[in-house]
Amino acid sequence: MYMKVRITFLLVLALLATSPLNAQEGNDSTVQEAFLPYETGPGTSYRSASGAPGEAYWQNSADYEMDVRLHPEEHKVTNSVTIYYTNNSPRALEFIWLKLDQNLFDKESWGAKLTPHTGSRFGNRNFDGGITIDDITVRQAGEGYEPETRSMGTNMKVDLKDPLSAKGGEVTLRIDYSFVIPDYGSDRLGRLETKKGMIYEVAQWYPRVAVYDDVQGWNIRPYLGAGEFYMDYGSFDYQITAPSDYVVVASGALQNPQEVLTPGQQARWEKAQNSDERVYIISPEEVGTEASRPRHSKRLTWKYSIENARDIAWAASRAFIWDAARINLPGEDQSLAMSVYPVESAGDTAWSRSTEYVKGSIEFYSDYLKKYPYPTAVNVAGTVGGMEYPGIVFCSWKATEAGLWGVTDHEFGHIWFPMIVGSNEREHAWMDEGFNTFINRLSTQHFNEGEYYRETDARVLNDWLNSEDHESIMTAPDQIQPGNLGAVAYNKPAVGLHMLRNSILGREAFDEAFNEYLDRWAYKHPTPDDFFNTMENVSGRELDWFWRGWFEKTWTMDQAVDSVRYVEGDPSQGALISISNNDKLVMPVVMKITQENGQTEVIELPVQVWHRGDHWTTQYPSTSKIRRVEMDPRREFPDVNPANNVWSSEK
Repeated sequence: MYMKVRITFLLVLALLATSPLNAQEGNDSTVQEAFLPYETGPGTSYRSASGAPGEAYWQNSADYEMDVRLHPEEHKVTNSVTIYYTNNSPRALEFIWLKLDQNLFDKESWGAKLTPHTGSRFGNRNFDGGITIDDITVRQAGEGYEPETRSMGTNMKVDLKDPLSAKGGEVTLRIDYSFVIPDYGSDRLGRLETKKGMIYEVAQWYPRVAVYDDVQGWNIRPYLGAGEFYMDYGSFDYQITAPSDYVVVASGALQNPQEVLTPGQQARWEKAQNSDERVYIISPEEVGTEASRPRHSKRLTWKYSIENARDIAWAASRAFIWDAARINLPGEDQSLAMSVYPVESAGDTAWSRSTEYVKGSIEFYSDYLKKYPYPTAVNVAGTVGGMEYPGIVFCSWKATEAGLWGVTDHEFGHIWFPMIVGSNEREHAWMDEGFNTFINRLSTQHFNEGEYYRETDARVLNDWLNSEDHESIMTAPDQIQPGNLGAVAYNKPAVGLHMLRNSILGREAFDEAFNEYLDRWAYKHPTPDDFFNTMENVSGRELDWFWRGWFEKTWTMDQAVDSVRYVEGDPSQGALISISNNDKLVMPVVMKITQENGQTEVIELPVQVWHRGDHWTTQYPSTSKIRRVEMDPRREFPDVNPANNVWSSEK
């Protein structure tokens, strides 16, 4: 026996269709809607119809300076933040909207009131506290003043005395505020008590300027928990003052290691930057000892900076083991992988391998996609199950083995989507979670020769696709039904991208288009249409049927083999194989044909066989009787009714 693959192109099908024996059957199609043009809107000077930014594309920017203090005795953070905001839009702005995500944790917040009585991963768990603003000052055209403000949930409107001029107008805001770190902050931040002390993870924690863009103007969708964030890019220079026995890790480069590390730790820090093996900055035996921290004052100030980032986050504890290793990047560049975790999380099946995981993940994505852009990559063990920010991620302190690899790889995959490609997570969770879940599978297959890789196929979601719970990928995250977020935002879009890469476009065409999308929209704000149009224009394939059927609708796929007969009843003159598409979702056709003489062949037909209807008959050049025909033998497509995929002469 032998197997070969033959691709039957549309041109060949058109020629075959001239014969009555191969004419497409039936006009009562259920699939015609799939092939209607998918309207993505006309191009503008800001966004071209090809999916690329237009010649007049613009976006605003915000740079931040901060002076932060951690008060562990009160679990409190105080901060004085200065925001330098630039209006690059073609319109003057009469006001500015700020995001105050910490207000989610006020008991009167919308998020608290919308938490189901049964509780929720993103709900407010009986904590009362939001941002307390002590002072806000605007400086504009050399004049400082206290603005009129109005709060609306997790947003605050700041009225300007004079409109902020278009195409380069600048304004400065200074805000003094405080908040209490909740015990559990909607799986974004929180605090964890360990044997050696409290671990604080602090995120979505400072007033941030909302995005003003060419799509919606001010993006003011509130923070309710499930939707993450959408921010402009800028630089951050900030300092965090904490008790001297605390270690503080944060987004970006540590600017003053000589002030916050002992001489021995500084030497280990330098060694780690040139080592592919883990180097302890603070070993398990050193945690909590007098010698582990500089003691020249009661408090130490850690200074950090990061460029071209959407956000920053940080963590602090006296309980941290701290290790690090070099990340090798393309072009002989490098970054530094670091992990901080309590003694409870140490071990060769747990967080003692974290830095290895960080290094492996980032090196893969830097080769497959785009070079990692930040000087450090920090993995923090704490109460947060898994959350990402530029240069730093939070993962569960309980995670081990495949679970720890999976969450580490996933959170660092987010550096590319949405930290580099700055999509709107409040509206389109699939543009970061789905893309990231897709690349995670590739990374896991690559890491340590597939140590944690488990083969799956496109039918993994069949039960959900067939259920009443099935929702559209395009559903906004805060509207997705409870228990559905993983399927809607993560797994269904990831399965779709795998189909697109492996079975529709092919790996070479897909990778070229996918990387072009990343290059076009790096540090910019794409919409779904920008992604769809880029993939089509670069690959050279019309995919309206795919975007509609898989992303927009909740259609399902059911291909079937209906019958096999022979030309003039003679197998040596060819077999006539009739197939059908019984649901509205269309996909290409892959058939494995086995003859009685033992010859086995896989043939592929393009999705256009369903252009005119839901039945098709194709002529196969058989030389003996057909023993078996199987649709989708490699389980490449989400056929929800595989029972009718096989025709057998024995039946």
